[in-house]
Formats: sequence, structure tokens, C-alpha cells
Amino acid sequence: MFGCLVAGRLVQAAPQQVAEDKFVFDLPDYENINHVVVFMLGTIPFPEGMGGSVYFCYPDQSGMAVWQLLGFVTNEKPSVIFKISGLKSGKGSQHPFGAMNLPQTPTVAQIGISVELLENLAQQTPVASAAVSSVDSFTEAQMTPNPSEAFIPANVVLKWYENFQRRLTQNPLFWKT
Repeated sequence: MFGCLVAGRLVQAAPQQVAEDKFVFDLPDYENINHVVVFMLGTIPFPEGMGGSVYFCYPDQSGMAVWQLLGFVTNEKPSVIFKISGLKSGKGSQHPFGAMNLPQTPTVAQIGISVELLENLAQQTPVASAAVSSVDSFTEAQMTPNPSEAFIPANVVLKWYENFQRRLTQNPLFWKT
């Protein structure tokens, strides 16, 4: 039902189910992770009126689990990108994983997904520094051509740069003439 992706790593498409409505992904070496993508696989939708709260969990100095709400996924919003690099020193928040004994090791964090009513999701307040990125708005804003702007193909810029480097190597002062 869910997937998790960290840049430079394989996609995780099989979370550990820790309760009927709760799932977790392990994030080894979490200190080197900046962003996490959580998404629905598209095979099983949420039941009508349901969605999933997404939490980040990491061990604090004493090894205790610190859970922080990042945001949510729904049938209408099936994927989201979270910035977790700034969360590793924040405070925890209320979470539905409290009664579970999930194993914590010093270098492994977890992403938890709790299936809940949509009306409950709307009332939750995610950690502000999770900085949910909206790829759709970025893509639309950056990729819409403007008739008054000229676009240069990347290979043209690369060829210019290579020629510039070559000429600079031959004569370091060529650009002054």
C-alpha cells in the first residue's frame, strides 16, 4: 500500500505492519538523509474517508524514541516529500505509536504511517521544519514557457563552458582582450 524513498537508496515498498492500521519503514544511517518521499503504491487505496498520518521517529541521546508528525498522504494526495534533516534535534509530538515497543538502534530512524479518519488528519499540526515540498507547484512554475524568454539547450551551455576552459588553459588572460 505504501512506499518510501530516500535519494541514492533502493525504494522500500514493503513496510513492517506493527498494528492493523500502523506501518513502519526503517531508515538506516538516518543522519545522512535530508529528504524522504512517502507515497502510495497505487495498488490499494485508502478506504473512503481515511488517510495516513506520516511520522518520523529517531532515537534521542538516551535511546528513547522521539516521534514527530510530518504530514499526511491521502487518495487525493498520494505522495509527499519531507525534509527531515532539521528534525533530528527537535521535540517530539503526540503520536499513535506510543504503546508499541518498536526496536530503536542509534543509527536507525523510522517513518511511521498511521491510517486515520480524514477529519482527524485535518486537525493535526505537523512539525513546521519538515518543510513539505510541493513538486507540482515547482514544476508548473519552472516549466511553463514564457514567450518573452529564450531557452538555451543544456548541451550548448556545456560546449561553451568546455571551450572557455580550454581557452583559459591556453591563455589565462584571453578574456581581457
